[in-house]
Amino acid sequence: MTLQQFLFILRARYKVALLTLLVIVTSTVIVSLMLPKQYTSSAAVVVDVKSPDQVSGLMLQGMVAPGYMATQVDIINSDRVAKAVVKLLHMDESAVVRQQWTDSTQGKGQLIDWLANSLQKKLDVKPSKESNVININYTGTNPEFSAAVANAFAQAYINVNVDLRVSPAKEYAAFFEEQTKAARDRLEIAQKTLSEFQQKNGITTTDERLDYETTKLNETSSLLTAVQGQTTDSQSKRQNAKADTVSEVMQSPLINGLKADIARLEAKLTESNVNLGKNHPQTLRTEAEVATLKAKLGAETNKITTSIETTYQVSKQREQQLQSALGGQKARVLALNKLRDELNVMHRDIESAQHTFESVSQRASQTTIESKTTQTNITVLNPASVPADPSKPRVLLNILASVFLGTLMGVGLALMLELANRRVRSIDDLLEALDLPVLGSICSAGGMFKRITN
Repeated sequence: MTLQQFLFILRARYKVALLTLLVIVTSTVIVSLMLPKQYTSSAAVVVDVKSPDQVSGLMLQGMVAPGYMATQVDIINSDRVAKAVVKLLHMDESAVVRQQWTDSTQGKGQLIDWLANSLQKKLDVKPSKESNVININYTGTNPEFSAAVANAFAQAYINVNVDLRVSPAKEYAAFFEEQTKAARDRLEIAQKTLSEFQQKNGITTTDERLDYETTKLNETSSLLTAVQGQTTDSQSKRQNAKADTVSEVMQSPLINGLKADIARLEAKLTESNVNLGKNHPQTLRTEAEVATLKAKLGAETNKITTSIETTYQVSKQREQQLQSALGGQKARVLALNKLRDELNVMHRDIESAQHTFESVSQRASQTTIESKTTQTNITVLNPASVPADPSKPRVLLNILASVFLGTLMGVGLALMLELANRRVRSIDDLLEALDLPVLGSICSAGGMFKRITN
């Protein structure tokens, strides 16, 4: 279909198109004037996603996530917020509203659910594209009620948001309170175990006692080494076959004096034997003196060797005593080391229990504070006000839309009528209908012929 054919059709059936346009525009105007006026009230809330948490002071990463604002919109549109609005406005306490619910649902379901669903149908939540502001729009037939509902949705959203933060904190607080009690019990048990262990073993300061016993062990070991040296020396002396070669004998002044006297008397005796003869009284007296001195020398030497034997026996006995004492001292030091190790384990248990108790107690205090907070990161930016002009119906916009729709439908109806009853209105129509060459046409205006050649 060419533009000329289309224009010919519209010219021929313009009455149908105009009638259709007139009917649609008239109907739209009548319906728009008959529809009840509706008023839209808007409340704006701002969501602070950059400030740290008021209690913990930490920046919550979830607030800056791309889906955070979408989540807030879903919360506002949720049934929980709508039910909170019903409670705030006391709508479920109205006898008129209850009667409307009974007439609408025959008493099936819950009144608060029916009211929440009714409010949600007229709610429109729109977040700003490049800011953290959320607009809460509510449309109703009563301007005061619309403003009240919009403000109630804003307040209910803030209350629900606080509750969403506080509810987990309350559960965490109860959990950490139990853990704090358990940690305190473990700490008390560890401290009691340490105290009982110290009392049982008579321990005050293990390190000082261990140092004392270790020093005593070292002294005993040194003394034993010295005594063993003395025993070895005494043993070597007592095993010596020649007593007069023993150092104590050789170094004794008395023995050395006796030896000198004997040597002197022996020299005198030799001289007497030569000069006076063996039977001379002086010679005999000198022999007697020599014999007496030698007996005395033997006695003194015997005393020294006997003392060496005694010293050996005493040293041997002392060595055995010191070895026994050393063994006992080693046992005491080892026992103290074991006690110290056990005490160190108990001290570490106490330190671990103390650290756990402090950590859990601190977390419990923080969650307890969080569970009692009434603050949130949401603030009402602009409360809803009572609208002065209705938002619906928009008569001018409806008329413009009806003009466009009526024109479109009028043209469509004219084309449908033309297709149902096709007429020849131009040379092109004749060519399409007969598929024969046109030799000429008669113009209705001037009655003149027009030759058409192929």
